[in-house]
Amino acid sequence: MPAVFGAEPLGDVPGAADWPAEADRALEMMMDAFGTMVLRLAFFYLRDRHWAEDASQEVFVRAFRGWPAFRGMSSVKTWLARITVNVCRGELRRRRWREVPAADPGEPPGRDSDPEEAAIARLERGRVLGSIMALPPDLRETVFLYYYFGLGTAEIARILDCPEGTVRSRLHRGRDRIKAVLGREGWCDGR
Repeated sequence: MPAVFGAEPLGDVPGAADWPAEADRALEMMMDAFGTMVLRLAFFYLRDRHWAEDASQEVFVRAFRGWPAFRGMSSVKTWLARITVNVCRGELRRRRWREVPAADPGEPPGRDSDPEEAAIARLERGRVLGSIMALPPDLRETVFLYYYFGLGTAEIARILDCPEGTVRSRLHRGRDRIKAVLGREGWCDGR
């Protein structure tokens, strides 16, 4: 399955030993390394750019406050994703709304891209994202974290607080449902 949003490039992400003990310096590094990831994950849950931006700010406030207690039992990326999921779930419980997902908050296509190819790519991304958004919540969040953010099953299990076998099962069921939907609509041959 292609990466629709694409995970953000993390070429210069600090290793575990490179994170400073000072919360203010760590916060700045976290925002530089994972700001886009947090925003995209929040957008996935909240389906509104402004609410996602507010949630992202809340995530980094919580990360700042929680940094002294961070023990490094997971990567900083996994820790931030877990905070993001918790913030967004809390926000959804408060708002209790259902809406169709809006546009991808990613970057606009470059000026040198072919408009026809860009339109086809947007249509394909929209169809795949639509089929993911139609999944039940447990499958949807697992598929999204795996394919859109490139997280491994162990990381997803820590984020969602469930066994790794459950994550693998959800991925399998989610892929099967997406293939079936896309196959019925003529977007893939069902393989």
